Amino acid sequence: MSLEKVTPYKDSTQEKKTQIAKMFNNIAWRYDFLNHFLSFGTDRYWRRKAINFLKESKPKLILDIATGTGDLALEAMKLNPDKIYGIDISVDMLAIGREKIKKRNLADKIELLEGDSEALIFEDNKFDAVTVSFGVRNFQNLEKGLSEIYRVIKPGGTAMILEFSQPTNKVIRTLYTFYSSKITPKIGKAISKDDAAYAYLHESVNAFPYGDAFTSILRKVGFKDTKFTPVTFGVATIYLAKK
Repeated sequence: MSLEKVTPYKDSTQEKKTQIAKMFNNIAWRYDFLNHFLSFGTDRYWRRKAINFLKESKPKLILDIATGTGDLALEAMKLNPDKIYGIDISVDMLAIGREKIKKRNLADKIELLEGDSEALIFEDNKFDAVTVSFGVRNFQNLEKGLSEIYRVIKPGGTAMILEFSQPTNKVIRTLYTFYSSKITPKIGKAISKDDAAYAYLHESVNAFPYGDAFTSILRKVGFKDTKFTPVTFGVATIYLAKK
């Protein structure tokens, strides 16, 4: 099944992005806990490593797409930017993110906005860097979302995308598939109280065109100097691309 056709709620007639917003609103109250619990804390390491790839370019204006509760935006403060904008379609995720930012006294540096990643409210060539962590899988139209990222990045700017992928080692892949398809949905359902969210996670990861297939799409929408780095045996991958 193509990525665009993978949706959280199989019986719903709503478009994918509407379902995604509903799903994240439903699980927002437990999202951070489940992220850390189900990944055994590895998600924090992935974010740190992803942001480290941007240190050399020293971006001053950053856009974090699918910012959720703001974890990657907060991590990106280590780059000492002038301003970070975070955008997401889930109002409940954003509300939690704003509280986290407020507690760290960073409201003047990080601004979270409700918005559609496939129709960004920003002008062309605005940002030094655009980041996305575990969000491009959820785009209703992957190429359209990536084209919007390309549009708002300054010439010479960098896109950094952190996303789930598939381990290449057969033994690790078998274990990972069992964990993500059998264990994760049950734990996610029990804790978040959403029947579909963590089953959707597994299905969308399976459908996502990772590695060379994804960098090919990045080049198709205009990016150059694309490269990717698998992390934790390929469970996730960090992609970099230049405009």
